[in-house]
Amino acid sequence: MTPNRVTFWWLTTESASVSLDLLLGDLSALQVALSLDTDQLQDAHTEIKAAEQLYIHLLDLNIASSLPTKKTIYYDLRLNGLDWTHWAKDIVYDNQPYPFFVLQPSLARILHGSCRKPHHPSDDGLLRVDELLQKSTPEDWPSLLMMSGDQIYADDVASPMLWAIHQLIQQLNFPVEALPCVAVEHSQALHNHSPYYFSRENLLPENDANRGMLDHVFGGARKPIFTTDTAHNHLISLAEVLGMYALVWSPQAWEILLAPKGWSIPSGLTEEQRETYTKQHANLQNFVNGLPKVRRALAHLPVAMIFDDHDITDDWNLTAAWEKAAYEHPFSARIIGNALIGYLLCQGWGNAPEHFSKPLMKKIQNVLHSPGTDEHDSLIRALFQFSAWHYTWQTSPPLMVLDTRTQRWRSEQSLNSPSGLMDWESITDLQHQLKGLDAVVLVSPAPIFGVKLIEAIQKLFTWMGKPLMVDAENWMAHPGSAYALINLFRHKQTPKNFVILSGDVHYSFVYEIQLRGPRRGPDLWQITSSGIKNEFPATLLDTFDRLNRWLYSPRSPLNWFTRRRSMKVIPHKPETAAQGERLLNGSGVSLVILNADGSPQSVTQLCSDGRNVRFNLSEKDATWE
Repeated sequence: MTPNRVTFWWLTTESASVSLDLLLGDLSALQVALSLDTDQLQDAHTEIKAAEQLYIHLLDLNIASSLPTKKTIYYDLRLNGLDWTHWAKDIVYDNQPYPFFVLQPSLARILHGSCRKPHHPSDDGLLRVDELLQKSTPEDWPSLLMMSGDQIYADDVASPMLWAIHQLIQQLNFPVEALPCVAVEHSQALHNHSPYYFSRENLLPENDANRGMLDHVFGGARKPIFTTDTAHNHLISLAEVLGMYALVWSPQAWEILLAPKGWSIPSGLTEEQRETYTKQHANLQNFVNGLPKVRRALAHLPVAMIFDDHDITDDWNLTAAWEKAAYEHPFSARIIGNALIGYLLCQGWGNAPEHFSKPLMKKIQNVLHSPGTDEHDSLIRALFQFSAWHYTWQTSPPLMVLDTRTQRWRSEQSLNSPSGLMDWESITDLQHQLKGLDAVVLVSPAPIFGVKLIEAIQKLFTWMGKPLMVDAENWMAHPGSAYALINLFRHKQTPKNFVILSGDVHYSFVYEIQLRGPRRGPDLWQITSSGIKNEFPATLLDTFDRLNRWLYSPRSPLNWFTRRRSMKVIPHKPETAAQGERLLNGSGVSLVILNADGSPQSVTQLCSDGRNVRFNLSEKDATWE
């Protein structure tokens, strides 16, 4: 959202004509600032039919006369002539006549988070967003919410969630998708009598042709550290992916699927699986209970998103060997492609509608009408080559969101070595965009500067030829991309202040980076907030945090031999940190407040358990114990 552009995205269960009024002024005397009927919105409104009773809408409105900043702008969005009281009764805040938004003149306050897993036992961090909006005057609201990856977990789905997806698919009446799979030839079987709960890796026979794909796509359970999750309920069909999106954003979707009979446990589960199902159901029910407030918050705040691996599948494009195994097998290519179509429709489209042409959207509509055809596979191949997932919002300072997944710098040493997160061409393009700017907010789903001990463990496993065992994804894992990125920061025409927002790792930390050299480089700050509803195993993280401080302190001989000699990295303390701690483990979102020059004034993690944990940003407070 900007003063000259407003974009809305929503789902309906029937085709809907749209009209929109924007209103300004005091509640006692609201004035219509802009009124557009269905005919006037014809070019701005796009409706995609995903199922007989599921429609995806985007309203992308260019406004000639600029909307005011720091003012409450109410919107009366009518669907088939009906206002919000007919289609989302809980979407407005108390004593308000309509939902509304506020356009801020600069990115002075940013909410940021990543990694929202519905069945994680922690509370949903997005509830803190709703709480913040409730307790703040609208003029002081954050400029936007940035969600930097893993908004869904396509590869790590709780069995109660997969069961719910299947009930919703029946209620919304999705078309049948033919699948390139011997065991389940079409989605109707997958959604009904052969759902393969807890065992989707068994859908393909065990042979040499399938072994590589099975290891890469369904290999989550084989990792010894950094994850205890499995990929045994991986989403497969396009209907499953779209059903997942409906259920992570919409309380109405849950009302639809639970209305006939409520919850039930699928037949055919073992006793152990039933116990897991029951435990996950309790966590999931807590997630569902919070969705009305989550939807309300998202209806009042500009939201930007970008994918990371779990939006598609774990370790997506981690190595060239992964790409070869996954993309050359028709079944895994379909699985990945369906997740990418879902991302486009339910996340990417709203970030930058101009990146998705009318012919492309028409092709997507054709595939949704008849999934599983040659046109479906052709669309997937086109999306594998699509190169405009990244985007920039012309805010002040600009918000530049990187695609670190599909523009990889493949290793020249080995197919099994980690690829660089961006290749030479994309880093060069980024450098051109940065020239002449005084400040920038740069979004990298994976941290650019990681925890040294964890990076060392990743490097060890990579040296052993097992990068997939530890998610060896960090910018420094690939020498080419690391060198190019550091040179970008050193360029004399790049911004004086970089604020880098990142996620992915399931813990939060703040680094200040000072580049060494004859000429002072820019001020670099990396603010990592993860997860919104996910956490690192507490005991393991505490061990890593303390070992990292012990092994790599300035006085440690190991640190001397592994020094980042071109830079000084200053890890800032959470105010609740015990001696030796720098990492914060707690679901939630980060509130970043920027100074006028674009440097951070404060960073506070709004934890889902109600804590507000500030990071001490002075260099004095960052000294090593």
